[in-house]
Amino acid sequence: MLPVDGRQLENVKGELLKLKKKEAADCPTMAQRGQDRRAEETEEQRNSRLSDMAQRSQERRAEGTDEQRNSRLSAMVQHARERRLNVIEGQNQHQIQTFYAARTVLN
Repeated sequence: MLPVDGRQLENVKGELLKLKKKEAADCPTMAQRGQDRRAEETEEQRNSRLSDMAQRSQERRAEGTDEQRNSRLSAMVQHARERRLNVIEGQNQHQIQTFYAARTVLN
């Protein structure tokens, strides 16, 4: 690590403070530009922009609904598979027990 004297540290701190102040000053300017742009738009442009936003929002909700529906269907299919496997395993177990019971009786 390089040695740093107090003066260098103060210079760096000063530069950082200047940058932070400049950034803070730029933020309201950017917000103001957005407000100015919106103030200049016509009623028709505003309605179009809001309609586009609503459409995108509706599409996002629909996609989420499809994903949720697909997830539920997938879970249902998996559950049905597990039930079928359990039935088959139960049948196999019953056949095995029957086989050994018959074998025991015959011996």
